[in-house]
Amino acid sequence: MLSLISERLISFSVSATGNDRGKGKTREIMFSSATIQEIEEIRTKYPNARAALLPAIYVAQREFGWLSSEAFEAVADLLNVPKATVRGVATFYAMYKQKPMGRHLIQLCTNVSCMILGSERLVDLLRTKYGLEPGGISSDGRFSLVIMECIGACGTAPAMLVNDDFYENLTEKNLRDILEKYT
Repeated sequence: MLSLISERLISFSVSATGNDRGKGKTREIMFSSATIQEIEEIRTKYPNARAALLPAIYVAQREFGWLSSEAFEAVADLLNVPKATVRGVATFYAMYKQKPMGRHLIQLCTNVSCMILGSERLVDLLRTKYGLEPGGISSDGRFSLVIMECIGACGTAPAMLVNDDFYENLTEKNLRDILEKYT
């Protein structure tokens, strides 16, 4: 049974951040009804709302591509937990992004095994071919690059994730081929 909250879209009108602060401008954020329903279903699988935070935050990030202050507030409202609790959980884990990202997230390992086997050349390729700096977004908005310490693929290094897809034994050639799949 859906709660009253899921019978409507959640809409927040809150003060904008950045240069608009104090100028009376607002930003609105809405969860789709499918997202509301998914978060409520997640909530039923846990003994309390706080235990459902990780998957609920993940769903919010999937909906918006990143987690704004307004997204924190929307999750807090749906789960009836303090916004500070949502923000504290989300900022603790690297998998949650607090700034806009490209359409596809590249997470490239540069730890010892990957570095020895060529990940630095791959970073250079991403920089020159795609204009992609670590922590940045390509100019076309297609990719974001995050440098990872380790993704647990030392035996098949270098390795990366693109979104949720895992790739190993990377070379400059197969990296180009792989990224062509992501438009």
